Amino acid sequence: MKIAVIGTGYVGLVTGACFSDSGNDVTCVDIDEAKVASLNNGEIPIFEPGLEDMVAYNVSAGRLSFTTDMPGTVKPAEIVYLAVGTPQGHDRAANLSALWAVVEGIAPYLDEDAIVVTKSTVPVGTNARIFSILKEHTGRDCHVASNPEFLKEGAAINDFEKPDRVVVGVRDQHTADVLRQLYEPFLRNEHPFLVMTPESAEMTKYVANALLATKISFINEMANLCERMGGDINDVRRGIGHDSRIGFHFLFPGAGYGGSCFPKDVRALAAMAEEHGVAPRMLEAVDEVNQHQKLVMVDKVDEHFKGDLSGKTFAVWGLAFKPRTDDIREAPALVLIDHLLKQGANVHVHDPEAMGNAQAIYGDKIKCFDRQLQALEGAHALFIMTEWNDYKRPNWEEMIRLMQSPIVFDGRNLYDPGRMENHGFRYYSVGRPAV
Repeated sequence: MKIAVIGTGYVGLVTGACFSDSGNDVTCVDIDEAKVASLNNGEIPIFEPGLEDMVAYNVSAGRLSFTTDMPGTVKPAEIVYLAVGTPQGHDRAANLSALWAVVEGIAPYLDEDAIVVTKSTVPVGTNARIFSILKEHTGRDCHVASNPEFLKEGAAINDFEKPDRVVVGVRDQHTADVLRQLYEPFLRNEHPFLVMTPESAEMTKYVANALLATKISFINEMANLCERMGGDINDVRRGIGHDSRIGFHFLFPGAGYGGSCFPKDVRALAAMAEEHGVAPRMLEAVDEVNQHQKLVMVDKVDEHFKGDLSGKTFAVWGLAFKPRTDDIREAPALVLIDHLLKQGANVHVHDPEAMGNAQAIYGDKIKCFDRQLQALEGAHALFIMTEWNDYKRPNWEEMIRLMQSPIVFDGRNLYDPGRMENHGFRYYSVGRPAV
């Protein structure tokens, strides 16, 4: 099939690469000329394992290309995917201004039989609005579908190629049949292709992310309670996780969730609820708990050092909101760094992929190190803020030699408290007794 993907952000780039890898002719469009030039030179603007090689392979095979020419790309396309950003607006709802501009921009060039598919995360009712805009500009009923993405940063290609399910929201059988054919190469293991109304498909994306965020906030609140009551959240987690009704997924306590999806989607769903007269009590609580959780490491360091952080040096391992990505949007590490800097501390950082993005924010206010142990030189304490594999088995003896004081604040519970005590560290984690 001949596919146009409008937008070369995270979702658009992964979508275009994966569809081209299954044999389709894909052209990705973006208004950013410099970005398009970089992509055509093989430079990928984000870190996602396997993506650079997949893009290079399909570009060389002639199945994937990048351009700023929207009319020339849309005219021959059988399917036009909309993958533009829908960031959080001032009212917490999704800002769809870029999406509306694209819809109006593609209307004059759409083939009569083309299918317009929304891949961006959008509020319920967006599909219907796109249908109305296209009819207003074309004078005909266009095929418009919703196809939400369920990609995890750091595992996006695997998620796309081996999906748990594919969700499409359509209003006619023809559109469903075409999209089913498009996704057939990814559904060979009998994972379901779920056809529903566009409104249900749009809602499914928000509900999925809100429920996962709820699990994280819940286990974090229980972790905080365990600390006060002498329990160990890891024992509790094992005690409940073996219940088949609960499971272990997303029940790992820590310093809170971040990223481009969970925070804004929980708030956008809450805004939708309010707009329709439903009080979003649980959604508000999930967001509030997470915002508080990002301060847990701040509270621990302030308590240990009795609020006197000025002139001290702190090392931070992990800047990205999760491992296997360079994404620092709403990352808990940023809340911690902001506090340390405000209190007059020196901040040394290491992250396998995200240091460039952090330095773009902080400049020379932080000091970046290519090797994680180098960041410990003279440190009064170390913070673990992202659970990269790089940090799971460090050289304990070298750490103690380098640090001014062997104190670790572990925001991801990577280490066993007893072993840390044996290694000679003062160790703080989340939901477990300090040692």
